[in-house]
Amino acid sequence: MNTETNTANQVAPTVGHMIFGDGTPKKALATALVVGSILTLINHGDQLVVGDMPPVWKVMLTYLTPYCVTTWGAVTGKWAQWKLDFSPPGSDRDAYPGGRNES
Repeated sequence: MNTETNTANQVAPTVGHMIFGDGTPKKALATALVVGSILTLINHGDQLVVGDMPPVWKVMLTYLTPYCVTTWGAVTGKWAQWKLDFSPPGSDRDAYPGGRNES
């Protein structure tokens, strides 16, 4: 099998695949539940202790933020790894070793 041909014909993953593939939503949800709960207690704990309910939109945003940050990190990480793995030889990939398809 000729790796030069395989890397030259490799198509970049779609944004949808990077966002929804490889377990990204599951990991982002787990992160959002843990981090969102901690941030909710930090930011709204005083209100919750006395029995007041903080604005729902603020609580939702507190959970949505770590979900989005985790998803963004996964997408940028997958894109960077793809560039390392499938950049043509002699490109800037040689300055950043570690791609799986290096000779």
